[in-house]
Amino acid sequence: MYFITSRMPVERAKTQRGPGKPYTFDLEDNASGQEFFCCQKTGKKTHVELGGKALLSALKEAPYRQVLLYLHGFSNLPDDIFANAQEFQDLCDAKKKGEVLVLPVIWPCDNDLGIVKDYWDDQKSADLSAFALARMMQRFMDWRNSPETNPADDPCLKRINVLAHSMGNRVLRQTMVNWQKDYQPAGVPLLFRNTFLVAADIVNESLHRGQPGELLSHASRNVVVYYASDDLALRASKVSNLKNAEASRRLGHSGPEDMDRTPKNVYAIDCDDVNTDYDPPKGHSYFRSIPKTKKPGVVFEHIFQTITSGRVFPDDETRKSSVLRLGKPAKG
Repeated sequence: MYFITSRMPVERAKTQRGPGKPYTFDLEDNASGQEFFCCQKTGKKTHVELGGKALLSALKEAPYRQVLLYLHGFSNLPDDIFANAQEFQDLCDAKKKGEVLVLPVIWPCDNDLGIVKDYWDDQKSADLSAFALARMMQRFMDWRNSPETNPADDPCLKRINVLAHSMGNRVLRQTMVNWQKDYQPAGVPLLFRNTFLVAADIVNESLHRGQPGELLSHASRNVVVYYASDDLALRASKVSNLKNAEASRRLGHSGPEDMDRTPKNVYAIDCDDVNTDYDPPKGHSYFRSIPKTKKPGVVFEHIFQTITSGRVFPDDETRKSSVLRLGKPAKG
């Protein structure tokens, strides 16, 4: 499995790092610097650094039509992230082989004991990770626009999607802000076919016009928000954020505060009827398999349908919201 990370490796010296050399996660270091590493998981506990150009070339040549960047939530260590990404990859392959390649983007969650301490440390790491990931975005644009790596007779035709879960939405939102500020002052380009915001741990006004999350709608054909009012993890998140005088509900709890104030390509999907069935009792990670099975849940089904069709509600393109129920995917 290919992956990108802003976690520093154990191999700190420049002579220890580089294409073809081992990459080992330093789990005791949750600081995110300006660097990012393009790697491949080669065994249960082994990884090798590829370098940016080699990874992008490998993705271009991979026998998949689309790429899905996966930004995980808080308090997730690499083994958890790889397992979740592999589960999603297996679901995609079972639906349609050669359609979606899952690419985890791993930012440095903390390795502390105690969920509250983890939460605050991870918020800081999420914000700092956005600097490195904004560089990653620009590196991709430079590679894609280079006549050397993508000549006119051999362009990269992969469609790119992104799925952010929980605090990964904070990473993604700030990445877009930094990308525009540091590299795209005239406005971010249309890069993503679909952006999926699942159980988003950001305030529910984030996607409104004039708010930082609006950039996601500029960079995406579709922005799809999946939310559930009984998501216990986000309920705790709201209480925790009162410390910073941030009393607003979370986007993953209620969907956008006011759909009329969001750009026209933002959609909201109510998952209240399925989230605790798929992730009991928290109801927070509800976008992959049905528990104790390898069968896809209705949230995954909707995500996959949107990836393959490029339309959130293909039967009714004027529709902006829907409710997901067990055994009944959202329809137009």
